[in-house]
Amino acid sequence: MVTTSAPTPSLRDLARLRRVRDRIDREYAQPLDVEALARGVNMSAGHLSRLFRLAYGESPYAYLMTRRIERAMALLRRGDLSVTEVCFTVGCSSLGTFSTRFAELVGVPPSTYRHQHAGGTAGLPACVEQQVTRPVRNREAEPPTPAE
Repeated sequence: MVTTSAPTPSLRDLARLRRVRDRIDREYAQPLDVEALARGVNMSAGHLSRLFRLAYGESPYAYLMTRRIERAMALLRRGDLSVTEVCFTVGCSSLGTFSTRFAELVGVPPSTYRHQHAGGTAGLPACVEQQVTRPVRNREAEPPTPAE
């Protein structure tokens, strides 16, 4: 029986993947898609997706959505923007997709999160706030317990 393991990205590929990840971190609110990200590092979209998943454990799109949800969580905690305003501010073009992905990562819909956490991290240093409010990736949020 012959087994083949997934190829390890080269140092050159890892540098290009880092540039893609840094671009997502900087430009999360811009309209980004995998094709545009791939063009920016001279790769095909499929090759970028495969290498990105191999290196970071998730697709470029999933990483982008996680960044957007993290920023949305911070804006919702401020409490001065509606869920729709937050959705468009973080670069999402569909309120339905935003709400679904938010609930998958955080465990509650954005409106519920806004009501539960408005002003809840006031006074915390930014580095601590970032750690305690980071969304869970890959649909790992605990399902909400039913109200009794």
